Amino acid sequence: MKSIYKTKEGKKKCLELYDRQLKKIGAPYEDIYVDTSFGRTHLIRTGNKAGKPLLVFHGGNSTTAYNLLLCKFLLDDFDIYAVDIIGHPGKSDEISLSSRGYSYGKWASEVIDKIGFRNIMCYGGSFGGGVLAKLMCISPEKVERCVLEVPSGINNAFPISSAKMMIPLIKYIITKNEDFIIKTAMYMTNGEDIIDEDTKDILKDSFDNVKTKVAMPSNTDKNRMNKFKAPAFVLAGEYDCLFPAKRVIKRAKEIIPNVRTYELRGRGHMHILTNKEKQMIIDFLKEL
Repeated sequence: MKSIYKTKEGKKKCLELYDRQLKKIGAPYEDIYVDTSFGRTHLIRTGNKAGKPLLVFHGGNSTTAYNLLLCKFLLDDFDIYAVDIIGHPGKSDEISLSSRGYSYGKWASEVIDKIGFRNIMCYGGSFGGGVLAKLMCISPEKVERCVLEVPSGINNAFPISSAKMMIPLIKYIITKNEDFIIKTAMYMTNGEDIIDEDTKDILKDSFDNVKTKVAMPSNTDKNRMNKFKAPAFVLAGEYDCLFPAKRVIKRAKEIIPNVRTYELRGRGHMHILTNKEKQMIIDFLKEL
């Protein structure tokens, strides 16, 4: 099995960062491991055990620990099951699945079975949104309702649209000057200065230690997605270089029967949700 990390030392550093960031969520948590036909999968259970269960998928080349820092606003209300996407940095098996087809959806469907649910609410961002979109196609009955934030798998932009950020990334790889990490990230933030220490750490870790996955989950088939009847909430960034709102929202309305959409005005792929937007997400998930 080929490692997803560049070196053994790189894997060690990645998992050390994972554990440090996990502690920063400031809430009790437990590790869960389940066996799927694709490989062993790790989840973090945290949040409010009296709340409704919520399965959370993180972004690509990132970790569920970092994603939980972004999703802290959900911890008071929901019983969170945050999964390490198989083949990505974290504690699941290093078995990479194809971004095309529906393998990620089949894997996610098995995860739901293994953690003991017939159906569950789901939340996915970026790459994780694409995994969730595949799940919605493969096992629509297992997703009670869902939130997809700047998701892949709905209407991805052409790869050339993200080519500009490769220039500062290449400069960072050559020079190791961390200023170029910020410049790379700024392309994804639409120029907003929102790169905090944890974001910088996860980006540096990804560039230094992980064999970066460029391919995102491919666009889902309309006929498959039309079978998903549960409520879905799609949020897309106006200036997202990977999954722009004008493409994502238009197609989401075409292929998801029961969808609510929201444009993150003025923002790119990496962004900060306002308190009002966070409450919108919480309210949507708590609707009967």
